[in-house]
Amino acid sequence: MIDGDESSKGVAVEDKPPKAKRTRGRRKKSGKRSGGGTKRVRVARSYPALTFEESLPLAEAIQTHASGERVSRLTLLKAMNLSPTSSATQILITSSAKYGLTKGSYVAEHLELTPEGRTATDRATQPRDRTQVRFDLAIKRIAPFQVLYDRYQGKKLPSPDVLKDVLNEAQLQISDLKECIDTFVVNAKDIGLLQTIAGSETLVPISVLIEQLPPRLVTASGDLVSAPASIASPAPVSPATGDKRAGAAAGAVPNWHKICFYVTPIGDEGSELRKHSDLFLSSLIEPALEGFGLEVIRADKIGQPGMITSQILEHLLRARLVIADLSHHNPNVFYELAIRHFAKLPVVQIIRKADKLPFDVNQVRTTPIDTTDIYTLVPKLETFRAEIATAVRGALEGQAGSNPISLFFPGITVSIPR
Repeated sequence: MIDGDESSKGVAVEDKPPKAKRTRGRRKKSGKRSGGGTKRVRVARSYPALTFEESLPLAEAIQTHASGERVSRLTLLKAMNLSPTSSATQILITSSAKYGLTKGSYVAEHLELTPEGRTATDRATQPRDRTQVRFDLAIKRIAPFQVLYDRYQGKKLPSPDVLKDVLNEAQLQISDLKECIDTFVVNAKDIGLLQTIAGSETLVPISVLIEQLPPRLVTASGDLVSAPASIASPAPVSPATGDKRAGAAAGAVPNWHKICFYVTPIGDEGSELRKHSDLFLSSLIEPALEGFGLEVIRADKIGQPGMITSQILEHLLRARLVIADLSHHNPNVFYELAIRHFAKLPVVQIIRKADKLPFDVNQVRTTPIDTTDIYTLVPKLETFRAEIATAVRGALEGQAGSNPISLFFPGITVSIPR
């Protein structure tokens, strides 16, 4: 175990508050604590904890391993290399059920597909039918997502602050507006509803999207369903709290729980690599991490004296999160990514769309950023930020998925001294 690791702390899975402990005597009806303070009321989550694409693997696994039929929960999770008791697995099963893909809770003896889930994951389903049912599950079924879609279908997608106002007006009592909006944006993009029209990200009506699809499958290569992802859950990590600054000033001991280490090709001042890194840092990474209580540190900004290599290693092994930018295929980035994979700590991968993802890491969820030109990048900045924020949220909650080391050598542990 790495010092400071909080993986033993679980994350909330259910939407309902935990049962109160039994106490002697009659319960007070005032709703106040004995000290006079008001009890904290937990707002039920009105949307799934995962995106639709992150929830699909459970339903797809039922298709793959059980021919779409009812299956023992433990048998299915074993085939998926998932721990039945981990909070990450519980979140996956809960989210899949909330979208209406599957039936059965994380303590049920069996799991099965809903009729809609069967259609959404069956490769024999025609593209138009599959897209319609995925829209119904990922957008229409979820109240806040339906509100946003109804408001902006056929229109340019506004800023997150405007979307927050729309949800507040709907009085849906959403506990985390930013997370809700990020999930909606990613779902809309994955379905194909977000398209760049006249230089702006536009929310295309589902009817228009369906008309753009071929009415029938011609060959297997024409199947629009992506291959099911292999999931293995690292230990969950508790969300960060407190101030954004992590105290990494010279001479100070960093608060590692509040640090995100940005692993990226840096290059010399004025070089293409430096411009790339600066652009991604200021326009994508830092905005995406707002609200997570994390300070982004890049190798050239480490404000401590000492050998730079040792400081990089320490950040790789102690920082709560690492975002690895695989653009330009920089060898140092891949070396540092391998260290993080070996330690089995939370990591998020991003890459320029123009760069091919190497074979060794192409099974790890990676966010592609289209930097073809300014006219394709700028309209999609908010979408890219939402995708990165969603990936970060999943990594911190133990839903980032497997890496080659954790998948084939799950028993490896890393220990470093204080």
